[in-house]
Amino acid sequence: MADGISDRPAGEAAELMAASAAPARTQYGALCWRMHRGKVEVLLITSRDTGRWVIPKGWPIAGLSPFETAAREAWEEAGVEGDVADQDLGVFDYEKSLGHKGSVTCSVQVFGLRVAELKGKFPERKERRRKWFDFEKAARKVPEPELRALLLALPNRLSVA
Repeated sequence: MADGISDRPAGEAAELMAASAAPARTQYGALCWRMHRGKVEVLLITSRDTGRWVIPKGWPIAGLSPFETAAREAWEEAGVEGDVADQDLGVFDYEKSLGHKGSVTCSVQVFGLRVAELKGKFPERKERRRKWFDFEKAARKVPEPELRALLLALPNRLSVA
């Protein structure tokens, strides 16, 4: 058939339909930013598995609100300390690789975090790189279109007072 599923073996077709029907898993992320010489800069980090540029993000943490979780991830993954907003900037989806188990769709609720300090010692310092980019270049570095749009809209959404 034209759907590309029904002409597959029964078990494989069932797995594909279940995977496509599975709801996206929720994560929380921090869009870490600063003002530098009058311009908005964004801190990106490398992912541990592929080395591509991403924002700090992770699974919900029991006992923490979504924005507190985003701030914790920013600390663990990038050594960031600062002020996190309690209202999100938006959401983006991506496919998280689970190695030989395939992948899962994740929906990341993103919170702005104005960076006050970058620490040299943080939990994942040996596993990642971090780098400041102007917001437009950061948008070109990330592969997810929805995250790119959040980055490009960032200067209009910030309170920099």
